[in-house]
Amino acid sequence: MSQADPELLLEELGGWDWDLCRRELPAVLPRLLISFPGERSGCWVVVGSRVLRILTEMFLPHISLADLEQTFFSKVLPKTLQLFDNLMCELSTEAKGLTSQNTELRNTVRNLLQASPMKYVTKGICVRYVSTLQECVPLESIRTLPASVFYVIKSTFTHCKDSESVYCGQLHLISDLLQAMFKETYSLQKQLMELLDTISMGSASTEDNITDMVSVIHTVLEICSVISNMDHALHANTWKFIIKQSLKHHSLLQCHLKHSDILSGLCNDTLFSFHSCLQLAEQMKMSEIQGTDLRLFQKTVKLCRFFANSLVHYTKEFLSFFSDSCSQLHQLFLQIYSKFPPSLYAPEISEVHRDEISRVFLVALDPLINQLLPFSPFMEQVLSEKLGLPPEQQLPQCLILITIMDKLSSQPEEVQTLWNTGKSLSLFSALFFSFQQCSGELSLPVCLPEVISTGQLTAPITLYHYVCVHLCSFIASTLPSHFPQLEYALLDAVLGPSMITSLLAMDSWCFLMHYPLILIQIKSWPSDCYEVSALGVLLRRMLFLMAPDHQVEFAHKFVPEEVENLAVWQHISLKALNPDLRKQVACQLCVAGLTQCKQWLNSRHALGELRCVNTALSVLLAACSFAYDALEAELQTSVLGVLGQFWTFLQAKQVSDEPYLQQTLCLLLHLLEFFIQALDAQLITQVFSLQSSLFQLDPPDHVRLAMVDFLSSMGKVFIPQERQVVPQLSCVFASLLADQTWLIHQHALEAFTHFAEETSHEDVIPQCLNSEETKNKVVSFLAKTRQVEETTEARTERMKQERITCSAQLMKMGGELESTGEVCALLNCLGSIVDVLVLGST
Repeated sequence: MSQADPELLLEELGGWDWDLCRRELPAVLPRLLISFPGERSGCWVVVGSRVLRILTEMFLPHISLADLEQTFFSKVLPKTLQLFDNLMCELSTEAKGLTSQNTELRNTVRNLLQASPMKYVTKGICVRYVSTLQECVPLESIRTLPASVFYVIKSTFTHCKDSESVYCGQLHLISDLLQAMFKETYSLQKQLMELLDTISMGSASTEDNITDMVSVIHTVLEICSVISNMDHALHANTWKFIIKQSLKHHSLLQCHLKHSDILSGLCNDTLFSFHSCLQLAEQMKMSEIQGTDLRLFQKTVKLCRFFANSLVHYTKEFLSFFSDSCSQLHQLFLQIYSKFPPSLYAPEISEVHRDEISRVFLVALDPLINQLLPFSPFMEQVLSEKLGLPPEQQLPQCLILITIMDKLSSQPEEVQTLWNTGKSLSLFSALFFSFQQCSGELSLPVCLPEVISTGQLTAPITLYHYVCVHLCSFIASTLPSHFPQLEYALLDAVLGPSMITSLLAMDSWCFLMHYPLILIQIKSWPSDCYEVSALGVLLRRMLFLMAPDHQVEFAHKFVPEEVENLAVWQHISLKALNPDLRKQVACQLCVAGLTQCKQWLNSRHALGELRCVNTALSVLLAACSFAYDALEAELQTSVLGVLGQFWTFLQAKQVSDEPYLQQTLCLLLHLLEFFIQALDAQLITQVFSLQSSLFQLDPPDHVRLAMVDFLSSMGKVFIPQERQVVPQLSCVFASLLADQTWLIHQHALEAFTHFAEETSHEDVIPQCLNSEETKNKVVSFLAKTRQVEETTEARTERMKQERITCSAQLMKMGGELESTGEVCALLNCLGSIVDVLVLGST
């Protein structure tokens, strides 16, 4: 046997038989290892391939399992990796100058690619050989093999993935060889994973074995990141191996695995597959062509389901290690829901594809939330006050909270307590805060499918309806011990800056039917502040839900004639009461209100006492609004007489400067509407003189709205011509019709229409329309001319922009909210709307 020349040695070995190889193994193996080419020169590829072939085909079968690692793998595989690295480096270097004209270089590159499969074949032989051994293979007998083979697999897949840039746009010249390389690598990985799957690790496994298996799993995880968009089946099988091995050796590996990296990989690949589904669905929606795209879409949806199931299984086993990964799990749900209907930021896809994604993927992902519910770090993440979510994730957050609410009722008491008494926010408070951010979705509105008890989908319902139904259902299952958190959240939402959120809290509170806390708050706060107005709307609604005997009890407990109870009764809709009780309460309120007003009018008219006067006027308004016909004529005359006395001291400048006087003026104007046909010429003159003077001082919006309502009722009145009322009325009407505030302008159009239909002074109408622009707007309104249609896409984009503005304004209002007559007026308007909604059927 040649001792010096490697070529002669390899030539000589080619003629050896089976027995000679077995006998000479100890002497030949070191010589063959020395024969490995160390430099990239000459025919190093050919020599290296021959050495590997001889080692694996002629000598490997003669090595016992006990000696396999020490004698063969630990010595041969490092040399093999060095040869592989040299080959890949040479390939990348030569590929930079590849062109179709340079035939010599093209042949060189192709030869290198054809040589590289030899490395996979030899490694494949190693794997296949170990797999054929009948005895159980311990990991320590092959510890170098997995790491070496996975290194080659990862490098090869990376080369294939980057081939477009590696081969400088000349991929078509070698694509056939790259495809062959990919298939061989795919096959090699499959063989190795099957081998590793047969290896068992008992509780007595050494630290080295544990380290080796952990290294294998982490390396395969790196391979996953390379092949994520190359082949669905390969990708899924690779992840399946990671999950299976992690669960199989759970007790040994759980403290050593990089759980956060594995979870991150699963989440990223889940999102990548989900986005791929949406892109394919969007393409099919736009092109209306199915075929190949449809088949690929269905495969991708199934891949999404695989990842969802993998997440569920992995999380179930290793949840305790995810304390620092809850943000990623939360983001997973947020990002999925933000790109899926009904999100404003979702791509447009067909209903069929949306249903398939929901049925196949989202249903599989749903159990993950169940597993996370008992996990305190996840609760703290979801209910954090410092999430700072972007606009597109506000609706997803709301939907996640609703999903959690739906699931909590079936959870143990300690889990419900965890969520309902959260460290920063309770689940109730978090939902109201999240709902408040969904201004765009509430304005459009977006709709969600609702499931009835049979499991069938009903017609889609609005977001408001959806949240309200699920919240009330959750309240019904809430433990009594959690009611303090519920009441706090409801009260905080009712008093918050968002009117739609306040209305949701009111709906929920009406379902709860618990009003003592409301009454305590109303009686302890100033009657004109924003918060009390909001609570008043809620109390007004709840009285409609009381049984008749409870209403009588309520009236006995809060006697209308007592001054301290007027703060409560000013918010009550007397129409909720039965006729007899209504008449009784209305008369008592009138007496108490008149007494309070007379005391103030007979005193020095102190501005500091106007708050009590406004409360008295408010109860007079409540009585007139719902029981005017039930009041005796003498009592009506007394009320009108007292109202007339106020106008003798009201001055425009003082009203403009004093918010309490502004509220007084608004209440007086509303009250005069009930006595409009009984007003004498002098009082009408005083009223319009004040309005005209005040308008020159730019009154606030709530005062303008009161003026609009009063003008609407003037159609029934004979207007004294000699007292300058007509010019003043025309001037005020013209100014209101030209108002730039859309709410005032709309109300002015409605009021003017009503006035024009009823008035007998037809000559006044043209005087109110003092500009061509105003005339055109009135004509368009009367003709019910619609503005230019806004497309769905344009409206959605506008809602996105408005959401940003609304969210910023709500945050500002939450920190700077003040008691203003304007907000109170708007809430009183909401109360009137509530009356209409409640009484519409009666």
